[in-house]
Amino acid sequence: METFEKYLETLTAPEARVRMEEVLTWMREEFPQLNERIAWNQPMFTDHGTYIIGFSASKKHMAVSPEKEGITHFSKEIEDAGYRHTKMLLQIPWAKPVDYKLLKRMISYNIAEKKNCTSFWR
Repeated sequence: METFEKYLETLTAPEARVRMEEVLTWMREEFPQLNERIAWNQPMFTDHGTYIIGFSASKKHMAVSPEKEGITHFSKEIEDAGYRHTKMLLQIPWAKPVDYKLLKRMISYNIAEKKNCTSFWR
């Protein structure tokens, strides 16, 4: 699969497809300077060749991957928003709204922190 649209076609659960499309559209509008990429079967966004954030769908939630540093930095805010997280990703249940303010802060943080990064991962 090469495009976000092709990725969305693979999602059979209606709530997953609607939510993922909503978030990816928001990303395109909010961060038009970021590059879109499908890798490891998931949509992700990069800036000057470095990873900024990725998204994937599971049965019960959308996984958001801002790298370990993004999770560590925003751990309390993630928990305060009512989301669970691991060391590498946060989980937004399909039934819960997306906290776009938190998502924007996480992405802006990664863009700023990785402005001089010359590798894909931190």
